[in-house]
Parts: sequence; C-alpha cells; structure tokens
Amino acid sequence: MKTLKNWTLQQQLSDRIELNVDNRHCFCLYVLEPDLFRVLIKQNNQLALDRTWTIAPDNDTPWEGRSRLSCEGFSQPGYQLEQQDEWLRVSTDKLRVTIHQPLWLEWEYKTQNGDWQLLTADRPTSAYLLNTHGDGVAHYQRRYGNEQFYGLGEKAGDLNRNGRRFEMRNLDAMGYNAASTDPLYKHIPFTITRRNEVSFGLFYDNLSSCWLDLGNELDNYHLPYRRYQAEAGDLDYYLFLGPKVLDVTKKFVQLTGKTFFGPKWSLGYSGSTMHYTDAPDAQQQLQKFITLCSEHQIPCDSFQLSSGYTSINNKRYVFNWNYDKVPQPKMLSQAFHQAGLKLAANIKPCLLQDHPKYQEVAKAGLFIRDSESGSPERSVFWDDEGSHLDFTNPQTIQWWQGNVTQQLLEMGIDSTWNDNNEYEVWDGEAVCHGFGRPIAIKHIRPVMPLLMCRSSMEAQQKFAPEKRPYLISRSGCAGMQRYVQTWSGDNRTNWQTLRYNTRMGVGMSLSGLYNVGHDVGGFSGDRPDAELFVRWVQNGVMHPRFTIHSWNDDRTVNEPWMYPEATPAIRDAINLRYRLLPYFYNLLWQAHRDDEPMLRPTFLDHEHDSNTFSETDDFLIGKDLLVASVVEQGQRERPVYLPDNQNGWYCFHSGQWYKGGQKIVLPAPLERLPLLVKAGAVLPLSTHIGSTQLVKEDVRELHVFPLVAAGETCGEIFEDDGDSFGYRDGNALWLNWTLTSDVNRIDLKIEAKGSYVPVWNTLKMVLPQGEKRSLYINGLAASQITLSLL
Repeated sequence: MKTLKNWTLQQQLSDRIELNVDNRHCFCLYVLEPDLFRVLIKQNNQLALDRTWTIAPDNDTPWEGRSRLSCEGFSQPGYQLEQQDEWLRVSTDKLRVTIHQPLWLEWEYKTQNGDWQLLTADRPTSAYLLNTHGDGVAHYQRRYGNEQFYGLGEKAGDLNRNGRRFEMRNLDAMGYNAASTDPLYKHIPFTITRRNEVSFGLFYDNLSSCWLDLGNELDNYHLPYRRYQAEAGDLDYYLFLGPKVLDVTKKFVQLTGKTFFGPKWSLGYSGSTMHYTDAPDAQQQLQKFITLCSEHQIPCDSFQLSSGYTSINNKRYVFNWNYDKVPQPKMLSQAFHQAGLKLAANIKPCLLQDHPKYQEVAKAGLFIRDSESGSPERSVFWDDEGSHLDFTNPQTIQWWQGNVTQQLLEMGIDSTWNDNNEYEVWDGEAVCHGFGRPIAIKHIRPVMPLLMCRSSMEAQQKFAPEKRPYLISRSGCAGMQRYVQTWSGDNRTNWQTLRYNTRMGVGMSLSGLYNVGHDVGGFSGDRPDAELFVRWVQNGVMHPRFTIHSWNDDRTVNEPWMYPEATPAIRDAINLRYRLLPYFYNLLWQAHRDDEPMLRPTFLDHEHDSNTFSETDDFLIGKDLLVASVVEQGQRERPVYLPDNQNGWYCFHSGQWYKGGQKIVLPAPLERLPLLVKAGAVLPLSTHIGSTQLVKEDVRELHVFPLVAAGETCGEIFEDDGDSFGYRDGNALWLNWTLTSDVNRIDLKIEAKGSYVPVWNTLKMVLPQGEKRSLYINGLAASQITLSLL
C-alpha cells in the first residue's frame, strides 16, 4: 500500500471541503451535523462503489442503494474554515478537525466550559494508505492509554474490545467458541471509543471484508495506534461525538435506520428445534409440540420451522415442501393458529445444484455470476455445492417474493426466518447484477442478506398489509435492524457460552442491533444438563428474543420439559417472561420510537460510576431491570454490584431496598433468577399467563417502586392492539406517569392519551412488600383505578 502524503485545498463547498492529495486522489471532508463529520477518499478521483445500503438518515435506502455522494437527511449546518501553511481547520460549534501536512487529522470537541479538548487523532506517520492496484485501503488512528473500545456487533469475548484484533467476514460459524471465535456472522465495523470525559463513534461504510486492530499490533516506528484495513472498496468513515456512550449508540441508529416495530407476539416464547422437521413424521412431531406445551402449562406464542420441512433425502431445498414429512401444511398452520401460535419458516438464499428449480432460476439469470465464465457461481453450501441468489437483480426479488407468498404465506406461515445467509462466495470478482450496474461481490457481500430480508419483509407486507411483519435473520450488516430481529447464531452448549453470549448480546445492542437473543440451551454439542438448562432459560427470558433451539450432537432435543425435575423452574422462568411482557413491549416501542437500547450494559445509564465498567455478567433490560444471571455451575448465591443511581434498587422478589454503589449477595436457588428494579420505576405486568393471541386480561398491574427519600420520577407506558399500524394514527394508548414520594405518602399521577381502548379496563397498583406509606392515584387514595377515571 502507498501512504497518502501531500495535499492542497482544491475547493470549498457548502457541505464539504475537497483536497487534492499527491496530485491524484480527492480527499473529501463532509460536515453533516454539528457533531457528525465524514471522511471520503476518492482514489484516482473515482469511487470503487458509488452506492451505500447502510447509511439511512431517512430510515431506509432505495433498493438500488443510496448515492454515496448524497447528503440528504442531514442538516448540513455549515462550518468555519481556517488555513495556515501547514494545516487547515474545519469547525462547528461542537466539533473541529485540523488537517496537518503531511496528511493526518486531529479532532477536538468543545466542552461545556467552552474549551476545545482533544477527541482523537490519526497516527501522524502514515495515517492513510491505498493499494495502488485499486484494491485495499487502510486507516491508522492514535491509541491512547485511557481509552475503552466497544461495539463491532456480536463479537466473542469481553465487551471491552481493547487490545484485540477482529475480522469482519461473514461466516457460518457453527459451534463457535463464545470467548474467542472470530469472525462470526455479521459485518458492523463500528466502534465506540470512550474516555472518562467523552465518547465518540467511528463507522467505516465499507462492505468488503475488513480487519480492525484495537491495540493487538505494535510497531516501533509509530506511536501506539489502532488500524482499520479493508480488502477492497473505499475509505469512507463517519466520526461523531457522544458525549456519552448511550449518545453514540443512539446516533449510530439514527445514521443507519430505526429499529423495526414488530408485533407483540414476537416477544413471547418461540419454540424451535431441528429435530421435529428432520423427523420422517415432522407434521405429527410439530403438532405434538402444541400438546406438550398444554400438558406442561408452558405458554408459547410461536414456533420456528427449521429447514427440514424442505428436505429431499438429507439435503435442504428452499421453497420445496416435503409432503411425505408434512402432508398438509395448511392444516398444520391452522392447528398452530388455533392454539395461539404463529409459525416462522426457515428459508435460505442458495439453491443446491440439484435443486428442482435450479435450471429454471439459472436460465432466468437470477444467480450471482462467475467472474470468468458468466455462468452461475458455485460455492460450498450444506454438504454440496450451490449457487447464491442475486438480490441486486429486480427479477430475483420478484421470484423470491413470489415463492415466499405462494410456498409460505398462502400455506399459513406467518413469518420468515432468513437463515444461512452469510454469502460465502469467495470469488471476490463474482458479478452481481447491481440493479443494472454490475458490482463485484467483494464490495457488497453483506448487502445480500440485507436485501434478502427486505425482499421477505415486502412480501409479508403485501400479503397482510394491515399487520406489522416479523422477520428473523442470522447475518447482515449495519442497518439490518430496519427489517429483522437477530441472534448470536449456532452457539455451543456449555457454561462458557452462557456467560459470553450475554456479552455478545450487549455488544450487538451497543452496535445498533437492539432486538437480539441467543439459542437458549445451546445449539450444537451434547444437550445441557438440567442445571445449565435452567440457568440458560432464566437468562434467555430476559433478552428481547427468547427462543429455545437446538441441533444436539447426541440427537436429543432442548425442550422446556426435557428434565421433569427441572420443569417447574423452567415454567416459572417462562411465566416470569409473560408477566413482564407488557414491560418488554414498552421497551420495543421505545427502541423503535426513541432509539433506546433494550439490552444495556450497566454502565450505559451509570457512566459516573467507574465500577460499572468492570467486565460483568450483569446487564440491564431497559433502564429499570437489573438482571444478575447465574452463569457458574453450582452457584446458589449471587454477588451483584448495584450501580450508584442515587435512589437505590429493590429486589424484585422480596421487595427489599438496597442502596446503590455497593456489592451485595442475593440468594440464587436454582428456581430463582436474581433480579432488581431501580427505585422510582413503574413496571406494567400482565395478570394472565398465556399466548398473547388468546389471553384476554381484564386487569393490568402496575408495580410501583417508590423512592425511599423525597423525590420525583416519570415515564411512559405504551399499549396498542399488538400487531397493526394503528399507532401511527393515534390508535394506541400512552400512559404518562409521574411518581412523587416523601416520608408520608406516595403519589402516582397518570394521564392517558390516544384513542385505543385496551381489553383490560382496570389498573391494579402493587407496592413492594413492607411498604407502609399510603398510595394516592391522581390525588385519590386507592389501590385500583379504572381506565375511565384516567
């Protein structure tokens, strides 16, 4: 690679300046917001890829991609420009960057006192490198000793990424080690850099395979540095100011698109296993699941059909029903619907070479093409070779949507599970249609699963336009939150995975993927023992996605009733999830409307408390629930550090209040998940346990956790019909509450807005055990209040 060195100012425009570098390259510095700048280098004054599918300030991109030169959706506030012989400086009232000669950048931010302080800087020696043959770019920044690094999506290991090197190259990493395996399934080259006084985000908008080194590499000829390197594409990055970690995460979502608002049933328990659909009598096995849920009193809202329903012999063929296994798909769907369960079907974007429709699809030109012969590319896929569908071809999208509709939705399937979509096409020059402008796959590999999911979503929307769609995807890139819920892939069954999957989930959440979870119980390996399974379910019910899924090596099946002696504890954990479902649904709404993460590290709301930055197995679900999962075999007491929030925490189970900023030990018998609630919170809980599609509750509980001292807190609770778009027109219920406490009484004021009338018409107030103060609702002493009084 060749280092970029000498520059001159070429032109100054309203949204950017452009430099001529080494008399051949164009270096563009955009000012998009007062606290958001962008650097784009046009090698030889050209772009390797002139489009992006990840940047979506207006919440989505055109199918064919957004012009990489577009500034639409940004405020473009203008800037001040200063220039001296050896530098020039671009400033807003929040952020400024000095461009030094030879080329390196120094970033500063304005403090609340009005002073300019160092934010970050490039490495002064060889900051920007380009491959003179047109492929490969690199960027080196300084690395400082007091920095912490977060983000990068679902990466294995500790949440703080300091001192490690990571690769973005989407792989089907079945049975991965949750502490060390890299790369994994997703492509999110986004980091959060934090110091005590400030944080900033750095996102590289390049979809080629890449590496990010955050302190693993050392070189005596340079100051300590961090490195980003991509095998192809453009050097194009966005740098934005926090100043807090939470601010950075939310701004990243605003940059790449909002979290989709799925239906309420998607938050219930979702059953799944490869065993059922692989069985020769798959339909009977699947219907037996309904019966077993009823017999064991396990509430459930959906079931995910693994790909065995498409099999011919031992291989899978997307959109091909095996009628020997599943003779009556419509009757199967009807049976699940009558029991209050939705169905999600597994689909894959690659057709094996002997797929019944392969020749038809090849003749229509719907596959990615080989770079030399022009015939369909061939890649290893599911114990054979196959060809990958090209979702940058409108005809492929049409074919795909037609099959989703005819083979799934018309059969009664409710949702799509977009799986095995890592697109392991390693001929980097394989040609994609590119919506009429051909693109090499090396530039857009992670876009393929993104567009696959968008195709599936639009098919579902067209089929049932009045319903909010629900989709699942294993692979993708930044922006996939616009369409799907995701999970951490095919994990391996052991205690280490249980521990590090939590960190992986929190890492995804910090990286803009809020609706996440894991295969509870472990996907591959031998089945979990009873204790591990109980603890995994207790952990899983506190994630946005709660699915028990498995393909155990010993041919067993992970099911809630797999250990009779443990079934009561499993049932209690799942019942707790359903009790908390109104709270989870409120979090999903806040994630969609307000860009608030659902799964949160404890430091996200307590940056002032340095103890929260220690690596921990604790996490928050929403701002109010602190989850202290047990992830060690035999543990029956759980040490928990309570973040210092000034108001303290309540034990969810006993009602005991604890001061924040201290470590306590909670009882953790096998049947209990240690759980704490932030003082000042009001949690909506369900009074009925069961499928969200069947349960009709007439009372909704509000659990009130008042401040011990005098003070006030406030919040909002959202409710609607759970599956329509009526909320857009005001057909929803917003309960805005204010909780005031002093030594004598507790006052809860509730104001209702919106036209939606829920099934329940009474709010029942519940205080912690031992609370002696009187509770007043809208000024009246009461324990219950009817909706008509609000």
